[in-house]
Amino acid sequence: MKALCRDCLSPGPAAARCPACGSPRRLAHPELDTLSIAHIDCDAFYASVEKRDRPELRDRPVIVGGGRRGVVTTCCYIARTFGVRSAMPMFKALAACPQAIVLPPDFPRYRAESRRILDLMRGLTPLVQPLSLDEAWLDLSGTERLHQAPPALTLARLQARIEAEIGLTVSIGLAPNKFLAKIASDLDKPRGFSVIGAAEAQDFLAGRSVRLLPGVGPVMARSLETAGFERIGQIARADLRTLATRFGDFGLRLHAMSRGEDARGVDPGQVRKSISAETTFETDLSAPEDLDGHLVRLAERVARQARAAGQAGRVATLKLKDPDFRILTRRRTLAAPTQTARTLIAEARTLLAAELGTGGRRAFRLIGVGLSDLSEGEAAGSDLFAAEDPRTLAAERAADAIRARFGPGILAPARELPPRRSPGEGS
Repeated sequence: MKALCRDCLSPGPAAARCPACGSPRRLAHPELDTLSIAHIDCDAFYASVEKRDRPELRDRPVIVGGGRRGVVTTCCYIARTFGVRSAMPMFKALAACPQAIVLPPDFPRYRAESRRILDLMRGLTPLVQPLSLDEAWLDLSGTERLHQAPPALTLARLQARIEAEIGLTVSIGLAPNKFLAKIASDLDKPRGFSVIGAAEAQDFLAGRSVRLLPGVGPVMARSLETAGFERIGQIARADLRTLATRFGDFGLRLHAMSRGEDARGVDPGQVRKSISAETTFETDLSAPEDLDGHLVRLAERVARQARAAGQAGRVATLKLKDPDFRILTRRRTLAAPTQTARTLIAEARTLLAAELGTGGRRAFRLIGVGLSDLSEGEAAGSDLFAAEDPRTLAAERAADAIRARFGPGILAPARELPPRRSPGEGS
């Protein structure tokens, strides 16, 4: 069986400890030298960045997220031992771990660290497909001659380099395809390196919940379970015609994945599917003018991100969460893609007015705005409002340039300015 030491990186037999340095961090697998698709996941990324930059927090439970009425964006592994999890309401997280240090997210800093890690990945192969700021797929096929090493050793070197140069740890999954690699990266966190080979894949998956499969959310999981498919192995053994009749093309895809098959390639040019922003209020809001103020601010943020990415969206989305944590999502397809705040605000306001009109004065704890069905390129000639007034997009881009040069707080909408004093008012 092939093996390598993840500390000294020397090859050797599949022993409990490395014969060269005595380390127990041995990686052994029969297919170790033949697999080339990897998923790399940063360990508790946001919290790890905070701990790296603030050493006094090293042994403290750290939560990154909003105020008491917000949610946990991420948390360190110490906090997780108390039951804290990502997306948990903050009040529940603090009830489980009252001694936790809560920090607001610093996304510019996280994006900068993400770029540093991605640059190291792209130094190994051009086939890098980011999923988010803290995870990506890599395809190292054909790189053996370039790096004078099989992909497993190249990845072990990368893992050590990220830790030494950037001060953050990552976990790696190595497999014959993207689906299995992503599962493998979560098997041994933090600082993990796990392998799932083609020969063992179906047996490995058989006893696991169908909720592990990509695309199976809570609603689809309930449908599968109602149909008698609770475990992945049951889907693998099912009749293809039954799956196709019940679940269409998705049923056929589930069958392939249940057997450990995934034909998707690592695509470095895959376009981002959506851009969104949301906020959770400190107290529930019901006044339309208060909700509208947040809607406008979020829409402007989303539009700025779209322009910065050179993308435009055809679908405007409004997200609301009521006091009972029920999520309402409303979408509106536009006549043409947009990247202006003016258009997005108008469409989101229409969706909000329709929602408020169905139940009178309603309270909400969260509001979000998004753009989806994204396409590359500018929308200047086709944007609904820019077509009527070509100055709209130019004005918003000019504001982007001013903020980039002088800082994000240099410009503020007129509605956020204090009212002007009338003549004769006290000074």
